[in-house]
Parts: sequence; structure tokens; C-alpha cells
Amino acid sequence: MTRPLFDAALLPVRQARAEALGGDYFLHERAFNECLARIATVRKGFASAWLMGTERPDWHERLASRGISQVAFASLGGDLPTFAPDLCLSIGSLDTMDELPALLTALRYLIAPGALFIGAFVGGNSLPSLRSAMAAADQVDGLVRVHFHPLIDPASFGSLIASAGFIDPVVDLDRVALSYVSLAALVRDLRGMGVTNRLIERSRRPLSRRAVAMAKRKFASIGINGRTAETVEIIHFAAWAPQAPVD
Repeated sequence: MTRPLFDAALLPVRQARAEALGGDYFLHERAFNECLARIATVRKGFASAWLMGTERPDWHERLASRGISQVAFASLGGDLPTFAPDLCLSIGSLDTMDELPALLTALRYLIAPGALFIGAFVGGNSLPSLRSAMAAADQVDGLVRVHFHPLIDPASFGSLIASAGFIDPVVDLDRVALSYVSLAALVRDLRGMGVTNRLIERSRRPLSRRAVAMAKRKFASIGINGRTAETVEIIHFAAWAPQAPVD
């Protein structure tokens, strides 16, 4: 087993802070809505579902309104429901999971034969303006900090999910264009979604005041008319479990 990348104990801490800040999960909601639209185009009906990753208060009800009578939250890192679903919907978690190839293979055996596995997570070239700002801050402090975890590109994930035994994988990108009046506003949104740095190798040393000031100036300098453009790439995917288990 390789050394873990992510601090699992930090996840509930980040989630609790997000809820305390109001829990504005607008990117998760966007991804969930898109997944529902894609599920609606599938001719097959679904009777049961697992929700993985993020779940919001009304998501169970929204799935139930589509005729899915049995909906439960599942975590590949924790206890699983007792039933094997014919739909598995994962929002915003696969990019922050250790041992992802092994977990995807295990999931393929845990869901029902012929089940649909669909979802979305952040990938690609997300947050380029924030990356530039943090690089400028590190130059001021003379340090190289690990601010961002490695991101999965669509082609790599397509190969990964096929290697795990899923069939007919489809992977594509939703590029979300955002804009912010300040770096602080962007950081507030990230904290409000609980998606800030959870890497084990993250720096515990806070940025100096000079570095923070540089990050703010760099972020603002990228902008036009007082707003800085930012991009988040959401990787959407769908694949099917084989009708019969694959050895």
C-alpha cells in the first residue's frame, strides 16, 4: 500500500467549518443537477441508489421523486448499506481518495450487476488564478508549499474506470467560469464547500503577512474591471457494471 495523500481526520473538520459558514455547495449542486439530467436520459429505470461523496439535505428526496424507492448514503472508506444498488451516484469525492484504483474495483463488485455508476469531481486545470496567486506568495516567503492535490484528467480517469472492470465509460468536462472581487471571496467559497487543502504533506506554517499581501495583489492583477476570472473544471463520468461479475 502506498503512503496516503489525504488526511482522513481532516474531512469532518472541513465539513463542519463549511456548515458553520453556511454550506454553499453551489458547484456540488451544479454537478448533481447535471447528473440527474443524464440519468433521465437512460432508458433503464432504477429502484435503489447509493449516494457517495457529498450529500445535501434534499438529494435523497429528489432521487426518490424519480421513482428510486431505496436511497442511502455510502462511503467507500466506511460502513456501506446492506443492499447492492442499481445506481451509484458520486459527487465531489473521487479526486480526494487514496488507493482509488483498488476502491473502484471494489465498488464494481459491491453494486448490482448492470448498475450505473455516474458522478462528477473536480479535475483538469482548475483554479488557475488561485494557483498563480499562491505561487507568488510562496516566492515572497522563499518556500515551496503544497497547496493543491494532484488532479485527475479525463483521459486518465476513463482508463482508470475501465481498468476497474466497468464497461462503456463516458467521460467529459464541464468548464465552470467564475469571477471574484477578491482572493478572500474565492477562499470563502472554497471553505464554504469544504474543499480546501486536506493533504497530509500540506504546510502547517501560515503565510506571512507579506506573502498574503502578494497573493492578494497577484490575484487582483489578473482581473479586469475589479473582478478576477477563475475556472473550475468538473469531470463528469458514467459507466456500467458488467451484467455478470468479472474475475
